[in-house]
Parts: sequence; C-alpha cells; structure tokens
Amino acid sequence: MDDVARIRCRGLGAALLALLAAAACGDSANPAADDAGSADDAASTADDTEAGVDDGADADDAPDAGADTTTDAVPDAPPDAADGAETSPDAPADGLVDEGGGPDVPAGHFVVATINTGTTEGTTHDLPGDVYGEEQSGYSDTYYGDGLAWVPAVEALRVWLDAVRPDLVAFQEIFYSGHCPEIPPEARVGFVCETWTAGDPTVAQVLLGAGYQIACNPGKDDKCLGVRRDFGRIRQCPDDHFCLEGLDGARVEGCGGGSRIGRATIDLVAGGELTVVTVHGTSGVLPEDMECRRRQVEQVFEDLDGEPAANGARNVILGDFNVDPCRVPQWLDESSNEWNRRVGDGEDFHWVSPCGALVPPTYAGMFNIDHVVSDAFDGDCWVPGVTAGRDAVYPPAYFDHKPLVCELWTL
Repeated sequence: MDDVARIRCRGLGAALLALLAAAACGDSANPAADDAGSADDAASTADDTEAGVDDGADADDAPDAGADTTTDAVPDAPPDAADGAETSPDAPADGLVDEGGGPDVPAGHFVVATINTGTTEGTTHDLPGDVYGEEQSGYSDTYYGDGLAWVPAVEALRVWLDAVRPDLVAFQEIFYSGHCPEIPPEARVGFVCETWTAGDPTVAQVLLGAGYQIACNPGKDDKCLGVRRDFGRIRQCPDDHFCLEGLDGARVEGCGGGSRIGRATIDLVAGGELTVVTVHGTSGVLPEDMECRRRQVEQVFEDLDGEPAANGARNVILGDFNVDPCRVPQWLDESSNEWNRRVGDGEDFHWVSPCGALVPPTYAGMFNIDHVVSDAFDGDCWVPGVTAGRDAVYPPAYFDHKPLVCELWTL
C-alpha cells in the first residue's frame, strides 16, 4: 500500500515473513468478514487475528442483497480519449484486432489491465484536502468490504480508464452496488450508495460504460472482467452488458466462499477466440493462506472445473496474485514455487509483466504482486504513479494497489 509505515502486520518474527506480510496484507482490512459462513474460514480468521495479520475480506463479503444478476441500466459509452497506452511499433502484429485499446495502439496489438481497486484502513487519512478521513475509512471497512465505493475515487478511475481504454480489464475488490440496501444511511454519504437506486449500474459499469461487457466470478461479486464490445464478447455471459456470475470458476474447499479464479472465453470481433483467466490469490502469511494460494495456482494450470482455467489455445492470465513469485523465496511460500514451476524460461507460460529482484516495485515500495502472464503474447507494461510520465490515478490516500497496464502482441 502507499503508506508502508501503516501496514499493520505484527508478530511475524523473521524479517522475511515481515516482508511477505506487507505484500499479503494489501487485500483489504476486514479480517472478520471473509466468508464468515464457513466454520473452517472462521477458525482461520481467528488465527489471523491472534497473529496480528490483516487477512483481508473481499468487497463481496457485504450481505447479499438479492439483486438481479443482469441489468441493462448502464451509463453512456465514454468518448474517445486522446491518451492511449504506450506502444511498441516495432513489435509484430497479427491482425488479432482491428484497432487497439487506444488511438495510439497499432493494429494487431491489444491492451489489458488488472486493477485491485480496494482500499484499507492502513493508509494515512485526514490529510489536508483529503475529505476521505478516518470516519469514511471505518465505514468502508465495515460496510463496503473496502471495495471501491468512494465516489471521488470512482470518478478518478473512470476518467483514467476513459483515457487508457483497455480491451480487457480485470477488477479485484470492486464494490457491487446491489449491496447498497443493506448499508445504513449514515454510511452512504460520499459513497456510491448515497444516490444509488435499484436498476442503476454497479460500480464496474460506471467505470467502463456501455462500451464494455462485464462478468464476475461465481460467488465473488467483487472480482470481475470487463471486455470492450468492439474487441470481443464473453461467451459465458448471455447479457450484452453485465452478468453477476458470468465467469467460469470453482471454490477451493477451506479457502472461503466463491471462486478466486475466473475464466472467460472471448469470441473476438476480428475472429477466433481468446481465453482470459483472472486471479485474486488468497491474502495472508499463515500456512493455510499459502496453501490456499498454492491450490488456486493449481486451478489455473491443472483443474478449475475438470480442466485448467487456462485451457485455451491462447491464454492471458492476470490479476492480484497476492505473492511476488520473483522476490518471495520459494521455500517460504509454496504458492511462489507453484508460479515459478509453471511460468518462466523453458515453460509454456512466461511473465509479460516485469518480475524479478531488480525490477521497480509497484506495491508497498517492495513487491510486484499484480501480474500478467501468457503463453501466446508478449508485451510492454506500465504502472501509473511508478512509470515515468504516468501520473497516479488518484493522488489522495485511498487505493492500496496501482493499476498494471500491458500492451500485448502475438509472440
């Protein structure tokens, strides 16, 4: 998170564990809420609390409001923006798409982004000019699962996305507005629920507009994938705009409710198909947390629903892995070992995003836990607020991750 000094991970002893804790505590800051209906999960949460680890609940841990799974109520499509992602004109193009993710992206290239939009009580608030203070932070934690719901942050990210115009964007920890009826009036001021009424677009739709189709993980409405409709359509989602549980997925027993891995088969407008796998690894540094992450990596490469999540001829894997596979020792976290067994030199899959001990860290000033992986595409990546010439999305202390944007082309 942006203010490393406020990361509240204590009692871990060894320095390596402390560093890993910093990476793993970025999910959100509600240790008591993550899938509380499961006895196994409740026990794990209690252990985390004793260890002083903010294991982090997801935005979908707010009470189920029973909202409809689809809606056509979406805002107008955003206007064309003048600022596209960085390009690599010398890279080969294969006509995968007619146009790229922005005006400056060559034909044959496309742009993907992964964005953990969550916040945490660990950031410094009540700063001059920052109206999101400790009171609002408490409401976010208690009622919104620390998923993106603060209106100024939503608007800042919407403007940024209008400029970047990714063809594919994976969200983690994004608030689902269907939970608004469960939130008390005093906790709605300044948040999306202040003005939301039934039938209004949810946060992901507000961010992307009518030009995107959006689908979310089964049982995890804070983990969603948006696809530009002029790039392709999600085959699993019958609605042109929004499917609450429109991605393939499966729960890992003992690792919380819902699926942290999502799969979309994209039928490309230009012809052919693309398999996209979204990842949001379990947070935490306890052995059971690492084991959950390891099993989620197995879902990606071995068995999600009888076959690997990455089961296509061309695959893009992206998301918040909640581990830095190139910095965290493999003997310390088996999920790091699992990633390195499957991705890298000599393997079918490779790191598209920078991964290594010397690459500029993008999370907490120490780690790279948001990644893009592929078996068919290479690319160039950038991070707002880290990459030179790329301003932060929202300067006030709110987001504890930064978006990762990669322009891809066929190997």
